[in-house]
Amino acid sequence: MNLIIMGLPGAGKGTQAERIIDAYHIPQISTGDMFREAMKNQTALGVEAKTYIDKGELVPDDVTNGIVKERLNQKDTDKGFLLDGFPRTIDQSNALEEIMSDLGKKIDAVINIHVEENILIDRLAGRFICKDCGATYHKLNHPPKVEGTCDRCGGHDFYQREDDKPEIVKNRLAVNVRDSAPIIEYYKEKGLLHTIDGNREIDAVFKDVQKIINSL
Repeated sequence: MNLIIMGLPGAGKGTQAERIIDAYHIPQISTGDMFREAMKNQTALGVEAKTYIDKGELVPDDVTNGIVKERLNQKDTDKGFLLDGFPRTIDQSNALEEIMSDLGKKIDAVINIHVEENILIDRLAGRFICKDCGATYHKLNHPPKVEGTCDRCGGHDFYQREDDKPEIVKNRLAVNVRDSAPIIEYYKEKGLLHTIDGNREIDAVFKDVQKIINSL
């Protein structure tokens, strides 16, 4: 059971990934984890990746793809895995297909957690912070008990971090939509894409995830 999970920031992809690995006992494999492990073990590709990361540069695809292949060839993936954050481009998607073929494996399903952008903006841009004590709130999920008054210190002065402001969130989502659209279409054409409505309770979303996985 070899899976890819996709979803825009705020769609709940991380929560569903945790549920999947707990329920099906397969490793979650993210690009960051792969890089850290390869660098920690000082594999040839890990050492090479570190030279780029230390300079703040993007790791080239050939190095990234090599690290992915090393990771997917490890014993703990024999019964399956959940890929998170890879592939990010069509070139990486094609490379992954070659990797899987070389390893005698295949991707069984791509699970895409979909939430409309306006809802994601509300989720991501809803956070605000008390300027006096640093307590964090969310206008939808965790507002102060008394509007305009901090629960912790009673202060009335709040602010938003720059990256939580609606215009910044909107731009970040637009970049993610642009980058993910070709990948979604790629797997849709292969008949592997399963899109789930993520604008529901976590349990309801996971039930749909389970239906997909159990049908494989």
